[in-house]
Amino acid sequence: MRTDLVADALRAAAQGRNGLAGAVFHSDHGAQYTSKDFAALCARLGVTQSMGKVGTSADNSLAESFNAALKREVLQNANTWPDEATCRRQVFRWVTRYNTRRRHSWCGHRPPNTYETLYTATPASAA
Repeated sequence: MRTDLVADALRAAAQGRNGLAGAVFHSDHGAQYTSKDFAALCARLGVTQSMGKVGTSADNSLAESFNAALKREVLQNANTWPDEATCRRQVFRWVTRYNTRRRHSWCGHRPPNTYETLYTATPASAA
């Protein structure tokens, strides 16, 4: 993975959410995340960088769980997608559903976007 790919994704997230000030970006110690360019972008966007300990698999458990669910629910026992365009369409469709319609037990059986909207709409003093 290249730094510019990760930086483009972070900029797209900032644009799609009207900013990321106060967000935390947790990653491993890959070169793309430890680069000066990526650190500067995070600082410009108000994003705090967080990195797990080297060799600690528990830090990566959320990503591993997410990827396992994607493979299980989208590939459904297939090994690959037939082509890149199909892969992009199916992953985009699944991620959109995952965030907007799929209910998650950790957030009160609501989709993550609904949970985030409810959480961020609550004044800090009431939370």
